[in-house]
This record gives sequence, structure tokens and C-alpha cells, in this order.
Amino acid sequence: MGKLTVRALRAILMLVLVGTVLVQVGMVWALATDPEDGTLPLTPLRLITILGLVAVQVAVVCVWRLVAMVRRGTVFSHAAFRYVDGVIGSIVAAALVWFAVTAVNAPGQREDPGVTVIMAGIGVAILGVALVVLVLRMLLTQAVALDVEAARMQAELDEVI
Repeated sequence: MGKLTVRALRAILMLVLVGTVLVQVGMVWALATDPEDGTLPLTPLRLITILGLVAVQVAVVCVWRLVAMVRRGTVFSHAAFRYVDGVIGSIVAAALVWFAVTAVNAPGQREDPGVTVIMAGIGVAILGVALVVLVLRMLLTQAVALDVEAARMQAELDEVI
């Protein structure tokens, strides 16, 4: 991974992290100061937004740590699994949060249930992303096993020589 790529990714991750914190602060402020007018269930939506942003923040921190491991050349180790699992967990949490948004929004969509169906489909797609990352985790498992085997074989070869 090149230095420019790492710097660009870290800049984007930092921007996302700062942005999510600012939105969370705004949601907490709105919870404390802005009463509901009855048209939308604002309090549940604001709480769900705060939780969803926590899931995004967990994913950002895990990706940040994985990028650091890539730069150090230590990504093919058992320590990387913790961060990949964090990304998978945060994606699943984001899907659950999206399903909660869908459930809160559904009563207002009685005349047009297609919106609820589309929203549920988006939640399923988010779960699909978690499955893709799970497959990538399995590839990482194979790569770590090959790396360990290669190191063992190199040690044996060094003993012979």
C-alpha cells in the first residue's frame, strides 16, 4: 500500500469520524432541546441515529488499525482478526439499526408499503456486505496460515543451511 493511498484513506476516515461525532452531538442536543411535534417519531429516530453512528465509528477505528497493520507489514497475523471481526460486527449492527429505522418508519408508510419493502431490502443488502467481509476474513485466515507455514519452512531451511 503506497503512502499516498494510506494518507488519503486516513484523511477520509478522519473526516468520517469527525463528521459522525458532530452529528451525534447534534442529535444529543436535539434530544435535549427540540420537542417532538407529533408528525414523526423523532426521539426514536434520533436515538437510532446515534447508535448507527457508533457502528460507523467502530468500523472506522477498526479499518484505521488494519491500515496501520498493513503499513507495518503485520496484517497477516492473528491480531488482524480482532479488527476484521470489529468491522463485521459493526456492519451487522448497522443493518440492525437500519431495520429499526425501517420498523419506526413503517407505520407512516401504510399508503405506500413499497417504501418499507425497499428499506428492508437495503437492510438485507447491508447484511450482504457483512457476508462479503466474512468471506474476506476467511481469505485472511488462509493467508495467515500460509504465512505461518512459510515462516516454519524458512526456519527449517535456515537450520539446514
